Amino acid sequence: MKRAAPAPARLAAERQGRRGEMLAAWLLRAKLYRIVERRFKTPVGEIDLNASRFGTTVFVEVKTRGRAEGAAEALVKVNPRRLVRAAQYYLARHPRLAETPLRFDVILLAPKTPPRHLKNAFQAS
Repeated sequence: MKRAAPAPARLAAERQGRRGEMLAAWLLRAKLYRIVERRFKTPVGEIDLNASRFGTTVFVEVKTRGRAEGAAEALVKVNPRRLVRAAQYYLARHPRLAETPLRFDVILLAPKTPPRHLKNAFQAS
């Protein structure tokens, strides 16, 4: 059975998302973070970026929008429960990291606006 090709809009969104994750990784590196993993897929969701800095493990959700007005709205689209479940899955496979301080950040990207790095955007509980 043949699969239908993805719609052009879906392909454009995928490219935009990958480009946003690359820019977010550069931003984090400039802030002295070490990128540990990109696009870690789990059965319960995906972690866009996993980084570390000064002994803290940081799970990063990247939201890229085509318009500056859409960046603030993107924060509402972040699903903390999904990201926390994916982080728990990741930590089950890397148990030594469960002992480090953990944080959940969000990076918002939009054209003609500086990136917004929201540290500790939400708590795991």
